[in-house]
Amino acid sequence: MIAIEKLNTIKKCPVSYVLAIQDTLNAFQGKWKMPIIGALMFGKKRFKEIEREIPKITPRMLSQELKDLEMNGIVSRTVLHTTPVTVEYALTDSGEQLHQVLEAMIAWGLQHREQNMVKLLPVLQEEVA
Repeated sequence: MIAIEKLNTIKKCPVSYVLAIQDTLNAFQGKWKMPIIGALMFGKKRFKEIEREIPKITPRMLSQELKDLEMNGIVSRTVLHTTPVTVEYALTDSGEQLHQVLEAMIAWGLQHREQNMVKLLPVLQEEVA
């Protein structure tokens, strides 16, 4: 209930509204964080599993982004004492709360792509001809 009251207060103040947006974007800054979160929405994964699900991400970049997400409290890292040692990554409760945000982003992205492709089709057809 407190979060709803804070949200209603923030909506009345443009400075607070923009600051909240900046805080959110800072947590997800970069090209790879949202795809990593998206991959983890389907459950715990090992490093290589995440790497396979995200085309073109380098191991170094994946490692850095996972560290950043862990520092921001969005991803948890669990070391399993097996031979060899296994490390699993999962979304924290905070990360799980992003499910609705991701679904809204996916819906917007699909709609945006469809609308823009309709506009671009005549241009693309001219280029081919």
